[in-house]
Amino acid sequence: MRRCLELAGKGLGYTLTNPLVGCVVVYDGKIIGEGYHHEFGGPHAEVNAIHSVTDPALLPASTVYVNLEPCAHHGKTPPCADLLVSRQVKRVVIGMKDPFPKVDGAGIRRLQEAGIDVEVGLLEPECRELNRRFLCYHEKKRPYIVLKWVQSANGFIGKLGEKQVLSNAFSLRRVHRWRTEEQAILIGPDTANNDNPSLNARFYPGNNPQRVLLDRNLRASGELTMFHDGNPLWIFNTRKEGQEGNVRYLQCPEEQFLGEALNRLHEEGIASLMVEGGARIHEAFMEAGLWDECRIGVAQKALDTGVAAPPWPHGVMADSHLEGDCWFEARYHP
Repeated sequence: MRRCLELAGKGLGYTLTNPLVGCVVVYDGKIIGEGYHHEFGGPHAEVNAIHSVTDPALLPASTVYVNLEPCAHHGKTPPCADLLVSRQVKRVVIGMKDPFPKVDGAGIRRLQEAGIDVEVGLLEPECRELNRRFLCYHEKKRPYIVLKWVQSANGFIGKLGEKQVLSNAFSLRRVHRWRTEEQAILIGPDTANNDNPSLNARFYPGNNPQRVLLDRNLRASGELTMFHDGNPLWIFNTRKEGQEGNVRYLQCPEEQFLGEALNRLHEEGIASLMVEGGARIHEAFMEAGLWDECRIGVAQKALDTGVAAPPWPHGVMADSHLEGDCWFEARYHP
């Protein structure tokens, strides 16, 4: 099962809104096949694992390990539970049940009805942790939200009206890798006007996130690069709805503006969101309790003045590492 999780993680950033799934086929104590879900719309992990077995005659005496319940419905691909039944595998060990309404135990029942021995719940906490984005999307009905910022040694995230680069080459590459792992990236109008960002992953190979601007009163300058570079930009606001070139305006009511914006993102199939600023945007998410993970970089450089960084949230530190002169800490919501 740990190998399933290792394989599944290879799909991070490519499978959303599908889950991360790995699969291992074992015969007589040895792995004879393995696979994972590579990208949204592509073959599922079970398909890739079964097809990697060089001697299919061994399958009826084999155990299949998979970190998430096999699907039992026709989507972009046929049901994986039916594949396992048709290959007459002896036993299936499942890390966790799939909360997606079209599965939700149906895959397990399909296997059991076919006489296959099924075990559920092996390394379930680790399985849930791996698919926390997928689970948040289906259980909380909103994107999984990662707050990220870099601050100076003395607690500033930049100077108002000036672009400040506090990250170094190492931490920039790491941040851009993080961008490839999330489905969307969000900033506010102050960050947009001060930094004129592209919000892509140019320093790391992978998919670019969907760009989102949370701009209640449409304060961002129309001269910014992201209004004219041809790449999709969504602007949540209280004033208008519609498409203008590469810019899509999504209108939300003044009341519960942030919550309604997240509802719209969920409706649009956005399962994970990285919030990159500014300070007031981060504080709004924290005050509303709408976040799941916080990643903070602390540079050695100090600023004589500037915009104060948000207060560090309470939580359990999950990871920390030094990259050049920029220290990153990942904290999870308690």
